[in-house]
Amino acid sequence: MYHLGFGQDEFTSKPPTLALLSGDPERACQIAQGYLQDVRLLSANRSLNTYLGSLPNHHTILSTTSGMGASSLSIVVNELVQLGIRQIIRIGTCGSIQDYIPVGSIIISNAALCKQGAANDIAPVEYPAAADPFLTVALVQAARELKIEYYMGITASVDTFYEGQERRDSANPYLLRSLHGITEEYRRLNILNYEMECGTLFKMAAVYGFAAACVCGVVAQRTVSEQVIVEQKAVAVEKAIAVALHTAANFG
Repeated sequence: MYHLGFGQDEFTSKPPTLALLSGDPERACQIAQGYLQDVRLLSANRSLNTYLGSLPNHHTILSTTSGMGASSLSIVVNELVQLGIRQIIRIGTCGSIQDYIPVGSIIISNAALCKQGAANDIAPVEYPAAADPFLTVALVQAARELKIEYYMGITASVDTFYEGQERRDSANPYLLRSLHGITEEYRRLNILNYEMECGTLFKMAAVYGFAAACVCGVVAQRTVSEQVIVEQKAVAVEKAIAVALHTAANFG
């Protein structure tokens, strides 16, 4: 594998079929070191860290990072599928654009409005970006069992943190005319949040033939402010991790 830096021969037993995918390398490490057993670092190539470990029920999984954004994710996911991964749960962070979704809760994406260039190399713009329904329902069931506040719906999955999310606190004072009011437009379309990876992940899953789902901790409330609420970020991320791990332990 060019970017993951390891192949199937790295597995000493039956290869895992499920991966927990985080954009942040530290989150992948947090999951591996804090929640998995018999952890082994398989790769730290280009900071795309990948850990092999097992859950308390002895299910073997990967905790790996995709880096930030859809282009990097597309490389990692392609190589994970080549290794035999058949279920991927993205664990991310996001900004809510609905006033009823608070910071510190989680959002489970059942589909994405995909505005990502990488996805256009996978399938046409019109091709649906939808999560696997069974894996998504499993995330919902996990949130209910853990009594974690969750919201499920459509995510706006965009390429840029600033312009594509209509942020004005930016080095670029000139938003394209097509982006003026885009957040309000998405809000009226009942889109729940902004994030930067799941649209491409969902399209890849449908084309490549694997199951994908996404759970994100809400770290900003865009109806109030553009700012990430740092004090609540750890809480939201812990909730998303807990739901993903519970799902991984019980899915299939």
